[in-house]
Amino acid sequence: MNKPDTKPTIMAGIPTINFSVYHRLRFQAHDTVVLIDLGGGETYAIMRDIEMERARKANAATHIHCPLDFAPRMGLSGDRDTANAQAAAELLATKDIDTIIGDRTLPMLFIHELAKRGIEVTCDPDMGVKERRSKDAWEIEQLQQAQDATEQAIRRACEMIGGAQAGRDGVLHVGGETLTSERVRQFIEMDLLKRNFSTPPSIVAGGPIGADCHDLGSGELRTGEPIIIDVYPRDRSSLYNGDCTRTVVHGEIPDVVARMHSDVVDAKRAATAAARADATGEDVHMAACDVFTSRGRAIGLPPTDDEHMASYAHGTGHGIGLDVHESPLLDRAGPELVVGDALTIEPGLYCRAVGGVRVEDMVIVTETGCDNLNTIPEGLTWA
Repeated sequence: MNKPDTKPTIMAGIPTINFSVYHRLRFQAHDTVVLIDLGGGETYAIMRDIEMERARKANAATHIHCPLDFAPRMGLSGDRDTANAQAAAELLATKDIDTIIGDRTLPMLFIHELAKRGIEVTCDPDMGVKERRSKDAWEIEQLQQAQDATEQAIRRACEMIGGAQAGRDGVLHVGGETLTSERVRQFIEMDLLKRNFSTPPSIVAGGPIGADCHDLGSGELRTGEPIIIDVYPRDRSSLYNGDCTRTVVHGEIPDVVARMHSDVVDAKRAATAAARADATGEDVHMAACDVFTSRGRAIGLPPTDDEHMASYAHGTGHGIGLDVHESPLLDRAGPELVVGDALTIEPGLYCRAVGGVRVEDMVIVTETGCDNLNTIPEGLTWA
């Protein structure tokens, strides 16, 4: 039976994929690791034997084992994940544990194997989520480093666009070659690769394509059009992410784009001012919405019946850390913020005829406000 005052927990997953497991271990591995916490500082990590020495050096748990150390009487399965689950069940059985709490990511395979040993698993949906929200000093340092690299890549991309040459047809050229979304995206990815970052395809969306806030962008880039540059890479060393967006216009800035940009920057400042501990994600979102509605902007997707109307089509931001998108959301029903929340604040306006304008910073929530990790300009001109 469980001891009266303890609530043992179990998590399992590949740390380089399951970031809740990685957050608890601070140890990278490419195979499944099981983490069992019996309370009172007694933790067990079960993993492949070839990972054990590195795990001990990283102080991943108080007890480091491989599945063979807890082989059941009938032996272990030849399937690695099943063997991990069997070993976890055997360990818990030897400790007389008959109920345990699992997080939202616990594989069904583990629940199945534990049930075969009479061990009941209950789910705590917040386990591994709340713990990741309040970043410690080390995590904030990793986020700052990731954001610095992200900003440098964005600066170089925006300066490339700003300094391009425009042909008579308005198409941009650099080094005698046409400048496309794909070419800029490749430039960004190569820049980040040199800095030991991996990155999904960045958004480089010019002109009307940018009216879809998540369209990656494609084709030729043109002078006088807004071009959204949204980059969100992961540091291969720490696994923490950067996330930043700027909008650049080559050449003369159309009045409609300048007005959109001014409203977006004002909305970002209002949202940033609203971000503090005890405020909610909804408070931050509504601060941005209030600016837009006061300027006559619509809230929601760009209307199909008026291609010249610019609207605010998404939430104001999200948590960030080991995942690019983490809790909390800065949107309606967004939860109360806590000290150490790392947030993106990224309002934008989108117009089917013109395109999109978005500006995004990363901030760390404090008791009285938030600290902005960004340093690069937020303007449209980068020449």
